[in-house]
Amino acid sequence: MANPETAAVAINVLNKVIRYAVGLGVGASILQTSLYNVDGGERAIIFDRFRGVLDEPVGEGTHFRVPWVQQPNIMDIRTRPRSISSVTGTKDLQMVNMSLRILSKPDEPRLPHIFKTLGMDWEERVLPSIGNEVVKAVVAQYNAEQLITQRERVSRSVRESLMARAADFGIVLDDVAITHLSFGTEFTRAVEAKQVAEQDAERAKFVVMKAEQERNAAIIKAEGESEAAKLISDATKQFGYGLIELRKIEAAKDVAETMSKSRNVVYLPNTGNMLMQVNPNQ
Repeated sequence: MANPETAAVAINVLNKVIRYAVGLGVGASILQTSLYNVDGGERAIIFDRFRGVLDEPVGEGTHFRVPWVQQPNIMDIRTRPRSISSVTGTKDLQMVNMSLRILSKPDEPRLPHIFKTLGMDWEERVLPSIGNEVVKAVVAQYNAEQLITQRERVSRSVRESLMARAADFGIVLDDVAITHLSFGTEFTRAVEAKQVAEQDAERAKFVVMKAEQERNAAIIKAEGESEAAKLISDATKQFGYGLIELRKIEAAKDVAETMSKSRNVVYLPNTGNMLMQVNPNQ
């Protein structure tokens, strides 16, 4: 049978171990709830049950807080992309579908204000509304044709207006760009009709130029033939028909050379006149 004193000592030691274990467990639990981590590209906004949202955001690293009194809210401060589409009207009442790509992030010193006024989903609350507002205001200042010919100017105007509007909410825009621009069906048909009309006009202009050149060529050819006929007539009057006989000989030579190269049967007149349409007595 075990010694009663030994059993009492063992029970006493066991009770101490249990008390120490409970104490360590409570201490570890309190320590765990007193620590929190802030990763890279993030900031913590502390909500205090007695003082409300603290004015200073907490940077990266491991930090202490008062358990059950202070609650950290982690906010991402890295730049993020977002696309916004808006359908609006131009100055000449044409419908335009414009899409923007926005790179945005919260202004770090104003994070507590953003958390109090907009919450954690500040991007969803602000960017779509101000994006549509700015696009409608800027596009209404231009005609549909100017949106195409002055696209860089329109993009710059949208970017400057949107950056200024976002700054009122504590949002920083690193870049704003127009990624898509399309017009309504009526305007598209009008542009196509204009292009067809311009092509038809260019084609008609070419036809007129071609006809003018052909007319000038015909005139020059007629003038040349007239001048040649005049020279031949003058030469005939002055030197007789020797020039005509020379031309006959040259023509007969060409006919003979052509027939010599032909494999077909050739019938010649029995008069020996190679120039069938020319009177040999002339």
